[in-house]
Amino acid sequence: MIYEFIASTANPPVITLHLRENYLNLDQRLHDTALHSHSGRNSETTKRPSQGFCDLGIAPALLKGINQLNFKNPTPIQKEAIPLGLQGDDILATAKTGSGKTLAFGIPMLQRLSRTKRGGGLVIVPTRELAIQVDESLQIISRSVRIRSAVLIGGASMTLQRKALKKNPRIIIATPGRLMDHIQRGSVDLSNTEVLILDEGDRMLDMGFAPDIKKIMKSIPDERQTMLFSATMPKGIEAMAKRLMDDPTRIEISRSGETPIEVSHEMFLIENRDKSRLLAVRLKQCPGPVLVFTRTKRMASKLTSRVNDMGFAAAEIHSNRSQGQRQRALEGFKRGQFQILIATDIAARGIDVSGIELVVNYDMPANSEDYVHRIGRTGRAGKTGHAISFATTEQRRSIGSIERFMKTKLAISTLPNLPSVRRLMDQAGPLNSANEHSWDEKTSKRGASKKRLSKPRGFKKSNPKKFARKQTESKQITSKRTTSKRQGRKAGSLRRAVLGND
Repeated sequence: MIYEFIASTANPPVITLHLRENYLNLDQRLHDTALHSHSGRNSETTKRPSQGFCDLGIAPALLKGINQLNFKNPTPIQKEAIPLGLQGDDILATAKTGSGKTLAFGIPMLQRLSRTKRGGGLVIVPTRELAIQVDESLQIISRSVRIRSAVLIGGASMTLQRKALKKNPRIIIATPGRLMDHIQRGSVDLSNTEVLILDEGDRMLDMGFAPDIKKIMKSIPDERQTMLFSATMPKGIEAMAKRLMDDPTRIEISRSGETPIEVSHEMFLIENRDKSRLLAVRLKQCPGPVLVFTRTKRMASKLTSRVNDMGFAAAEIHSNRSQGQRQRALEGFKRGQFQILIATDIAARGIDVSGIELVVNYDMPANSEDYVHRIGRTGRAGKTGHAISFATTEQRRSIGSIERFMKTKLAISTLPNLPSVRRLMDQAGPLNSANEHSWDEKTSKRGASKKRLSKPRGFKKSNPKKFARKQTESKQITSKRTTSKRQGRKAGSLRRAVLGND
């Protein structure tokens, strides 16, 4: 597949193939390792995939791609869905996040399209990040069949997307809003769609994309194969999904609401004003990657500043950020540049990072399904993970709803002793000192620039000594004022970081 990545016009992200293969396939490799350890048998390295994938009816060309990725055994959802998908069945599947759903629908779609010169595939996902992730996964496995794809997402150049569509890609991966824009402008033709995929379908319908989905369906032939994959499947959403499909086969690898057994849960009842201090305590106890969820974009931005002020390396990802900013934050989190990623629920769709040790619900989710999606970012592929939730006493009802949905009891932990404001300020002092030099450098450079611009050409001082004395006195006064303001801003910023209104 020729990769048609549609990047942001302002700051296009650059993702090397080597990095993509490293983080996209780690979950599958960990699954294979865990399965191998469980069996207790030693396997020999061969040029051919193990019998597990060979028994699923996958074409040799795609098996070659699987072998190149060192995949040895299919995950449960892949083992169940791939044979049915290859038969052309409509599928309604429920499986936990991180269980290998992309290949479960990607392999049947690629194999069907490789056998014809005309038909196309359409993959609809709720977020930009998930669209990019799906395309990266599919393009690695499909090199041998040479199927072109295009990604249509918001925040990217419409012009570049139209150019990509003119090359007649066989697969289109899109978010509903941007796909509707192209349909209305007549720049995309979906009349030859043979395979329709709804990834995270329940969330798309539940997040208000139902009207767009209905309109998109009018541009797609009725005779098609439809597959819907998701981590949860509420009954109301399930009924709507079934209306889009023809007698679908139901696959339920995990019960709707089931969470990975490898994830432990912890709940704290806490006042809003104390959340920042508790977060600082728990972040110091976790050296690995941490994903923090907030309810709003404003809180995500605000909390990112607070966490950075407390001495941690954090980045934010939400819909107010440009596509380039979101991609850089995500890539920095994957590479370890940022230990902490702070996100909203919608923006977190498509965050596929192996090795997240801790998920923090800084704000409780709006519904039980979102809780399952949030904590599904840790404890993947047999690895252990931990989820912490901060709830106020007024949110006890929300805790009960989550417990009923998951059919499990969430133990409430005792609140630890929280450090005082002064102690947190002292601990953050070394970081502020380290940043002082760079701040002064930036200030001096800006001052020098302004000085150069403000100096008139041909200016002659009538009394050089008197002028120099006045200039020195003025600089001293300005320096004292600047230092005073700077200290006030830093003290206020750090105080807000530990006692700010949540």
